[in-house]
Amino acid sequence: MKQSGIRVHIRTRALKLGVSAIFAAVLSACANYAGIHSDRQIATPQQFETAQSLPAQQGRWPAADWADQFGDAQLKALIAEALQASPTLDEARARVAAAQAYSETAKANTLPRVDATYSLTRQQFSGAALIPPPYAGSWQTENKGLLSASYDLDLWGKNREALKSAVSQTQASRADEEVVKLTLSTAIARTYNQLARLYVLRDIAQQEVARREQIDRITAGRIATGLDTEVERKTAQANLATSRAHVTALDGSILTVRYQLAALIGAGPDRGLSIARPALGIGDEVRLPDNLPADLVSRRPDIVAARWRVDAMTHEVKEAKAEFYPDINLSAAIGLDAFGFGRFLTAASRTASVGPAIHLPIFDAGELRAQLKGRYAEFDYAVAAYDQTLVTALSEVATQLAQIRSSDAQLVDAQTAQEAAQGADQLAITQYKAGLTNQLTVLNADVAALNADEAIANLKMNRRDEQIALASALGGGYVDASAEVIRSADAAASTYHTVAVH
Repeated sequence: MKQSGIRVHIRTRALKLGVSAIFAAVLSACANYAGIHSDRQIATPQQFETAQSLPAQQGRWPAADWADQFGDAQLKALIAEALQASPTLDEARARVAAAQAYSETAKANTLPRVDATYSLTRQQFSGAALIPPPYAGSWQTENKGLLSASYDLDLWGKNREALKSAVSQTQASRADEEVVKLTLSTAIARTYNQLARLYVLRDIAQQEVARREQIDRITAGRIATGLDTEVERKTAQANLATSRAHVTALDGSILTVRYQLAALIGAGPDRGLSIARPALGIGDEVRLPDNLPADLVSRRPDIVAARWRVDAMTHEVKEAKAEFYPDINLSAAIGLDAFGFGRFLTAASRTASVGPAIHLPIFDAGELRAQLKGRYAEFDYAVAAYDQTLVTALSEVATQLAQIRSSDAQLVDAQTAQEAAQGADQLAITQYKAGLTNQLTVLNADVAALNADEAIANLKMNRRDEQIALASALGGGYVDASAEVIRSADAAASTYHTVAVH
């Protein structure tokens, strides 16, 4: 009896080993992804040398209301209006909604599905085919009602990976929306600063008109005393006309920038006519925050969007791998099926079915391998795009900081030059009145004073433009709340390192 039990055990074990061997042999003959992999990893800020260009200065990250630092209520209102009415932002929101819908579709594929169907068919059956009498050759009405359910076991996680990819794509679309918001706000602030520049340059040009009018009057007096001729008078009049034309040109530029602002906020050109003269202040002191390179990856929405796309491609690679394994789907159905109406709701018309469906790719002419190669190529592209976005972000911050420091240094020398030029201009006019110098000396001193005034105005406006650009380069107050688990680039790198399959 004991020996019989041993023989049964041995036979059972042998049977299991045989089934396993057969299953393994079938799998080995099936499509596989051997040799297809990627070693790419996303870059970390620590890989780049930034200590000298981006020093820690104990500054603060920009707040969401970073434009308020300039103390202009109209600028704040224009940005708020744009964020409500801009068609560009509406496009970004539509893309988020589309990504969210795709995510919901992917989620549905991970859950059981239940359907109910009913059909009524009036049909004449052939008298010379499979249908026996009395139905052969007769017309019959078939009533069929079914309640069916199906569920993909998803043993290899294909549907789950598709869902994770869709969620990551949704997060990337939301970050893209923040990119559009930041880009739009920055464009409005910089264009608004350009409007302020034009107004200041117009003031300088108007002052120049007043100086040229004074020179014209002095020249007229000198002609009466014989110190100058009509040549000097015509020269003075030509210079005066040129200065007035410059004022007119600036008026046209101001109108053009007003229209540009109206377009940026998503309104018609008439909206630009109601924009008052800017009243922008200096803004906050410029100091970089500590731990800038590492924290920048969660402060720049474009970096965050690129990171989510890498994550999405990670899951798409895993989804493509799962396609190589058997797909098992469980299905069941119960219902009623009968000829005519009289027996439709009786017990005899009941029908039911239940069973699994197994799909195993064996030979697909390389389709699945090609598909996986494509996913890896897209993954490598996403990693490269992330790396380039990070490099660009670091460069933008360093560039704007360097330009601000350069503008500050230039302003010191420019102010010294302005004081000297204004003094020379006043002295030349005084000597010209007294007949101690000629008109050419006065005009040269006047041009030097004009250039010095314009240089100061442009440097101040450039510095504010660079300050706006720096706030944008630092993320404009954005914080990636959806990915707090990835607080540093090292954590991000370790997350995506698992994608490499050897």
